[in-house]
Amino acid sequence: MKKEVIILLVEDNEGDIVLTVEALREAKIHNKVIVVRDGEEALSYLYREGKYADAEMPDIIFLDINLPRIDGKEVLTKIKNDDRLKFIPVVILTTSDSENDIMESYSNHANCYITKPVDFNKFLQVVNMIKDFWITLVRLPTSN
Repeated sequence: MKKEVIILLVEDNEGDIVLTVEALREAKIHNKVIVVRDGEEALSYLYREGKYADAEMPDIIFLDINLPRIDGKEVLTKIKNDDRLKFIPVVILTTSDSENDIMESYSNHANCYITKPVDFNKFLQVVNMIKDFWITLVRLPTSN
């Protein structure tokens, strides 16, 4: 039996958080979703610092690029350069369709880059595709 996949959603925009969580529910993804709202909080969570000392390691990270305090590009770089974290797949889920952001993300070992559609129905289709691939099809590494 497959274990429940824990998703870490790193997103600062409250509307996008609500939209993403609702789209995950609509896509019948009943996995645990942990939300952190900036890059600094994401790293605190991943390094199990402060209030996150007992945090469960995520199996997959949905990471926005445009974040306050520490941007998503720097968070991605820190994750992929850390031997304890680099195995966690990172899905860049952002409104940016900048070729520079795409190239930089892949250069820093993002597992995939998805530009969020503004339309809810199209976003729901994207979330369903993410579910079909990352949650249903792909075998994720077991976190410690």
